[in-house]
Amino acid sequence: MTDGQGSSMLRFARLALPAVLLLTAGLGGCGGDQTSDDPPTIGFVSQNTSRDFSREMAEGFRAGAAVVGGVRTETTGPDTHDGIRQAELLRDLAERARGGIGLSAVAPELVAEPMARVADDGVPVIAVAGGQVAPGSGVRLLIENDNYELGRMLADATAERLPPDSAGKVVIGSNSPAMPALDLRALGLRERLAERLPKLQVIGPLDTGRDLPANLATWQRLADANPDAVALLGAGDVDAINLAAVHAAKNATWLAGAFSVDPKALQGVKDGHLFASVSAEHFLKGAVAGWLLASHARDGRALPEGWLVVPGLLVQAANVDEVLRRQSSEADRFAAARPRIDALLADEHLRPLDQAR
Repeated sequence: MTDGQGSSMLRFARLALPAVLLLTAGLGGCGGDQTSDDPPTIGFVSQNTSRDFSREMAEGFRAGAAVVGGVRTETTGPDTHDGIRQAELLRDLAERARGGIGLSAVAPELVAEPMARVADDGVPVIAVAGGQVAPGSGVRLLIENDNYELGRMLADATAERLPPDSAGKVVIGSNSPAMPALDLRALGLRERLAERLPKLQVIGPLDTGRDLPANLATWQRLADANPDAVALLGAGDVDAINLAAVHAAKNATWLAGAFSVDPKALQGVKDGHLFASVSAEHFLKGAVAGWLLASHARDGRALPEGWLVVPGLLVQAANVDEVLRRQSSEADRFAAARPRIDALLADEHLRPLDQAR
């Protein structure tokens, strides 16, 4: 891509979608040693390889890199949320992905030192999601939502569905307490609900558990223990899946909402068992990271510094069919993300890194 193809150094090359997917398939792996004639390799370390949101981020990374072309991509991650294993995989990947690495941290403090060592060795490292950047990591770019605002988004949607003088009970749960992104969502939920509906009794956030069966059992117990609740709200993706299931099983009248575009969560919105689910737009975050690192590795374009804020998307009955279509394939996800990326990379979305929340 030449400077004449866009006024911004962050503008995407204008490639047709079929070519993007072809490039993704052709350069998606990295096997064996590279020679000086090989394209540079960039990599991505996901939080895990088993959860829908994490797989989406890795898919987005490959698609964003393929837009630029001329690079190899390698994605990896632990099978489950495991910060120590993630640090090991980062060190291993850095041996091959000399063009740059994006990492979505399970626990930012556990990977801070390994990230700093990789960066000191000359490999550009950027943080993608994870809520914040830990001190000492040496990372200068974070691509992440404003998770506090995402919590307020769900709180506002909840307040719109309840009478202004509601005095009932709202239960907030989190499938990953102490994870910065989810803690910030829960805080935004609590504080905004208190502003909008001051008579409500807000309980939580309570630990609902990351394991799918245990999380389901926890929400069942919380629903049984709080028959007077007007809403049960979750901060994570597992919460969304199981809140929809509990609401359906009990034919409940309380509102259920959380954060996910997992197929089961979206079906819950369509069937009326989740009144809302907020998408953190993980595919889009991965795509931006892939494009930035590919442009840097191939063309030497400078990486921006700061907190690149990715807006969330409120999914409700009015737009769930559109989102279901978007989520039906990687090609459809990319087609939906593509027009948003140029705008996202504009300066107004970049904030100082120390403001990340």
